[in-house]
Amino acid sequence: MSIIVDKISYTYEIGTGFERQALKEVSCVIEKGEFIGLIGHTGSGKSTFIQHLNGLVKATSGAIYYDGEDIYDKDFDMRKLRSKVGLVFQYPEHQLFETDIFKDVCFGPKNLGLDRAETELRAFEALRLVGLDESLYYQSPFDLSGGQKRRVAIAGVLAMKPEVLILDEPTAGLDPKGRDDILDCVKKLQKETGITVILVSHSVEDVAKYVDRIMVMNDGILMYNGTPKEVFAHYKELEKIGLAAPQVGILKRIVVIDIGEGPIILVNPEILETAGEQTGEEGCLSLPGKSGTVTRPNYVKVKALNEEMEEVVYEGEGLLARAFCHEIDHLDGHLYVEKVEGELHSVEYDDEFDEED
Repeated sequence: MSIIVDKISYTYEIGTGFERQALKEVSCVIEKGEFIGLIGHTGSGKSTFIQHLNGLVKATSGAIYYDGEDIYDKDFDMRKLRSKVGLVFQYPEHQLFETDIFKDVCFGPKNLGLDRAETELRAFEALRLVGLDESLYYQSPFDLSGGQKRRVAIAGVLAMKPEVLILDEPTAGLDPKGRDDILDCVKKLQKETGITVILVSHSVEDVAKYVDRIMVMNDGILMYNGTPKEVFAHYKELEKIGLAAPQVGILKRIVVIDIGEGPIILVNPEILETAGEQTGEEGCLSLPGKSGTVTRPNYVKVKALNEEMEEVVYEGEGLLARAFCHEIDHLDGHLYVEKVEGELHSVEYDDEFDEED
């Protein structure tokens, strides 16, 4: 199962004074078993986008393929799609209506035409997956806490046995504990069942520690699409659109190099280019009193951020090139001893050097 979204656009109220383009040529691929976070500020196009995925809204232009089939083909079974792509709307507790929880969860599979035994079996399984205590199954949904109501609503969709579960702002209005409980529950059921989950939120904190991939919507455009590490590397751009990246998501690797010409501060350094070769003695404070012969590039070009978080590029030859390679190796978890040719040997420094050091 996969969903391929190919350059879909959508415009509300076409031909009226209220015409507004909500999506602008959005393309992506959603693979089976992924846990995706879809984030963006209010009005960015998140909710409009997910309603396209199960056919509730038809794109103004573009195409969507579910498991290789064009969902806009006249012979496509849209009802089947909606049973396979389950959507839990924001504040789903407002959609609970039966006299008890169990009947509410049975509603979906019952309307699929399943017999009573299969319907009730699915309801029990779905309620178990969301971690709701059995003592609550025959209580009114209106006697539950906000978090418990969300679990019931999610169970109602799970009972349909969807291949994709879309949750639109599932933690909205919940206290911190309720929010964590719901997200932990979703992560657990995703791991247990292998279901594809798309978690929609305006809160970066909600998705940062749970998802495998993040899609960022802004003004109807898919702005970023990648792993949390890749997306949060653009934290300055995210802040500009009202999405402050969590500190745990910002990769900050810092080195300070000084070969006698003043300190060079490198944040998140990356080697862009190397050339030539030099072989010489190399030591490290990690292994005091030891040295070894190491071959390094004679020329190195490095891109990084400075202390003002501005992008800078440095070029170094000889000792500076060696220092760049040595320190960036440290950031990647490697010591110079891994590159030593032959054996390490002991070195001694005179007293004057020791005092200055």
